[in-house]
Amino acid sequence: MSSAAELVLDVRCGTGESPLWSPAEQALYWVDIPAARLHRWDATTGQSRHWQAPEMLACVARTADGLGFIAGMESGLFRLDPKADSDALSAAPIATVQHARRGMRFNDGRCDRQGRFWAGTMVMDMSANLPLGQLYRYDPARGLQAVLRGLTVPNGLGFSPDGRTMYLSDSHPSVQAIWAFDYDTDTGTPHNRRLFVDMREHPGRPDGAAVDADGCYWICGNDAGLVHRFTPQGRLDRSLAVPVKKPAMCAFGGPGLNTLYVTSIRPEGIDLSDQPLAGGVFALRPGVSGLPEPHYQQ
Repeated sequence: MSSAAELVLDVRCGTGESPLWSPAEQALYWVDIPAARLHRWDATTGQSRHWQAPEMLACVARTADGLGFIAGMESGLFRLDPKADSDALSAAPIATVQHARRGMRFNDGRCDRQGRFWAGTMVMDMSANLPLGQLYRYDPARGLQAVLRGLTVPNGLGFSPDGRTMYLSDSHPSVQAIWAFDYDTDTGTPHNRRLFVDMREHPGRPDGAAVDADGCYWICGNDAGLVHRFTPQGRLDRSLAVPVKKPAMCAFGGPGLNTLYVTSIRPEGIDLSDQPLAGGVFALRPGVSGLPEPHYQQ
C-alpha cells in the first residue's frame, strides 16, 4: 500500500462529486455540481472531456443498458445521454421533486445493490442551517418517494457488500454524523437507524463515501484533506491524505478496482496558494479493492 496521492487531472471543479468507474470503458466519470458538467477521463489514453447539463448536476448512476445515466439535478431526476459528437447532454425528465423551499437541489446519490436509485436533497445555502433535506428512493414501480426527512446536507450514502446495511451521513457542521441502518433488500426500506460514527471525534466533516470488498466504509474528511476508512464496527482503521483541504467523494476503480479515486472542491474567494490543485481528481492505492457500482435497473 502506498499512501501517496497521485494527481489524475487538474480539472479545477467548483464541487467535484459522484465519481463513478466504468469497467467496460476503463474510464472515470464525475460531476462538477455548480458548473452543471459531467466529466469523463479515459484511464487508457489519459484523455478527458465534459458535457454540459441544463441545470446543476449533483449525482449519477449508470443505467442498465450501460449507455446513459440516471441523475439527481436541481428540479428532479433525469436520464442523461452523453454523445460523442456533442458537448451538450441530452436530459430527459424521469421524476420531478417538490422541494420544501426555493434554492434546493439534489446532492449525494447512488444505487443500492438491487439497482434502486437513492439521492438526498439540501438547501444550497448551507449558512441557513435548515434541516429541510430529504432522502429519496426511486424505482419505476413506486416512483419517487421521500424515505427520510430532517436532513441538512445528506451525504455519504453507501451499502454493505451484501446490501443489508445502508450508510448515510450529514455533512453540515452542526451535525457531522454518520448513521447505519438495517436495510430490507426486498422492499428497499431502511430501519433501525443508529449512530455509526460521530465525525466530531475525527478530522473533517463527513462527505461522500465508498464501501470496499471487505465491507469497510471510506469517507472523505472535508476540510481536513483526508479520506478515512472505518470498519463495519465503526472503528477508524486508517486515514489517507490528499493534497487539498476539501476532498468530496471517493470511488474504487482501475482494472482490479484497487484504486481509490477522489474528487475535490475548489472554493471561491479564498487564497488557494497552499492547495493549488483544489478541485482536482486524485488517485490513492489503499491496498484493498472495491466493488462494482450497481447499475440503475429501470
